Amino acid sequence: MKFLRSEKWRVTSDERKTRKTISRHSSLVTHHSAFTLAEVLAALLLLAIVIPTAVEVLHVASLGGEVAVRKAAAIRVADRVLNESLVTTNWSNGAQNGTVTEGILDFRWKLSSQGWPQDSTMSVVTAEVTYSAQGKDYTVQLNTLAQSPGATTTGTTSSQQ
Repeated sequence: MKFLRSEKWRVTSDERKTRKTISRHSSLVTHHSAFTLAEVLAALLLLAIVIPTAVEVLHVASLGGEVAVRKAAAIRVADRVLNESLVTTNWSNGAQNGTVTEGILDFRWKLSSQGWPQDSTMSVVTAEVTYSAQGKDYTVQLNTLAQSPGATTTGTTSSQQ
């Protein structure tokens, strides 16, 4: 295979001088990059929107976590108050209230009872516990059925011999 010389790809001496001159001058010229005022203002506007939104999201997440932890503790308090009142049968003495301290947290509780409409021998006993989280009050209620004191059960008993 034979290669042909082409005038099209040949570099002349004048072009070599021009290339050297351009490369010598291009090394002296430095390019500066910078942001325009519009780009800086757009970035500041974006930050002005994003930062408060992110702070609010963190606040809501913190409140949700705190409420969940305190709600679990309030349910334990309500369960304990309800169980103690059923065991001691003091729930029938009218409405009662008090405060329970668990760690550094205070829980206000109220115990009440009312007749159950489906059965006159039963009462609905309610323990209501109030707690606060980040300046707001929240309430949980636990209910159970208990046999009214002095109520007699009617039923048959059988004995096997």
